This record gives sequence, structure tokens and C-alpha cells, in this order.
Amino acid sequence: MFFRNGYSGFRSGYQGSSFFELLRTDGAEVAPDLASIAQGLKLSDVPHGTTVCTFKFEGGVVMAGDRLATAGMRVASREVQKVFPTDSHSMIAIAGAAGPAIEMARLLSIELEHYEKIEGERLELDGKANKLSQMIRQNLPAAMQGLAVVPLFAGFDLRRRIGRLWNYDITGGRYEEGEFEASGSGGLYAREFIKKDWRAGMNGQDALDLAVAALSAAADEDRATGGVDLVRGIFPIVNLCTEDGVARASDDEVRAAYERTRS
Repeated sequence: MFFRNGYSGFRSGYQGSSFFELLRTDGAEVAPDLASIAQGLKLSDVPHGTTVCTFKFEGGVVMAGDRLATAGMRVASREVQKVFPTDSHSMIAIAGAAGPAIEMARLLSIELEHYEKIEGERLELDGKANKLSQMIRQNLPAAMQGLAVVPLFAGFDLRRRIGRLWNYDITGGRYEEGEFEASGSGGLYAREFIKKDWRAGMNGQDALDLAVAALSAAADEDRATGGVDLVRGIFPIVNLCTEDGVARASDDEVRAAYERTRS
């Protein structure tokens, strides 16, 4: 993305610590104009990520997403990744137009790494949430053309020593949630399932079980949500973030959680 058309480096006009702003200013000619691209697309052919969710548990926060991407009524991918660590203590879950959403998740990770290298210290969790808000706001012209990105963001606040989570709208508005949130086409079903079974103080295994059960419930009601595919061996991605950092549950752990919730 950064070296198209013979471009081999950034000019030195921007002197701040934001890689995103550096790309927008000095690298403007290599950044794609998604709004213009969207005008020439049949949006039913654009792959979309569907259901993601996040909620707090004792000592941290969990984030999960199914693996299915759809383009209209067609399955675009059965193994898309929708949950990404953005640094050691934060993570993002994407819903919406899959291409721009995945690009935004990766760019946020680069942004946080770049900031730390330039400033010599990590950005606090509130600042990370603000960075994502700025990126979503810049995507608004493309969102108005149908390439909307509506992520969830969560992490462990090392200063406050608690897990925290946010949801966003397409204008970049960010809203911190106290307990849980879900997004995507099956987000309503996942959120209602979490609302029914969530409780304060649950441990990591209980959180894993609830995340898998919520995605399974969403898959039962929403055809664009993948759930657990035992035949193909495809499982949702579930990340748990605590004071020790972000850790992804293995497929075996997710399978065991699915079997526990189905028994």
C-alpha cells in the first residue's frame, strides 16, 4: 500500500508522532480514495464481516468474532479474521466492509507502535480509543458510499488496572460501555444472549464459554454469522486481555467451550 507507482519514501513535512497523520499528509498519493472506489462498486459484491462481541470479566476483557464473511447472499470467506491484537494490551474487532476494516485494524497497530517509538512511551488506553475514532471519522466519505467500518475496541487499562471497552458509530463517535457490547449483522442476538447470562466477576473460562455461546446463538438466528463449524474445523477467534496482555484461545479451547455450552 505504501510503495505504489514507484513511490519509495515519505517526505519530511510532517514531524509529529502519528503514523496515521504521516500517511495522510506526506503519503497522500499512495493512500486509496475509498469513496471514489466505492462509486464504481456493486456493494452487494463487497465482502462484509458480520458478528463480533466484547465484554468484561474478572481481571480483564474478552473479545470474540465469528469467521464468516458474506457478499450479498454469497459466502465470501469462511475463515476471515475479525479480531486483532493492536498491541500487547489492546485489541479490535471489526464489522462492516471487510477490506477497509482489516486495513484499519492493521493501521491502528502500526500507529500505536509508531507512537511508542517516537514518544518513547506507550499511549494510554483512552488515547488508543481516540486514535481509532479519528481513523473511522476519516473513513466517513467511504462509509456514506456503503463501505462502512463499525469496530469494537477493548483492552486492559494498566493505569486503572481494569478492562475497558468501546463501540463506535460510522462518524467516529466513541462510546465506552460498562459491561458488554456487540456489533455486526448478528450483533443484536449476541448482545441479548450476553445480557441474559453475563455476570460481574466471572472467570476466564466462564468468559470464554459465554463468548462462544453468544456467537453460536447469533449464528442460529443470523445467516451471515458463522458460529462453530465442526465439519470444516473452523472456530471463532476469542481473545482475552488481562494485566498479562492479550492471549488468543486455541481452537481446542474454543471447541471445549462449545461442547460445554451445548451439553
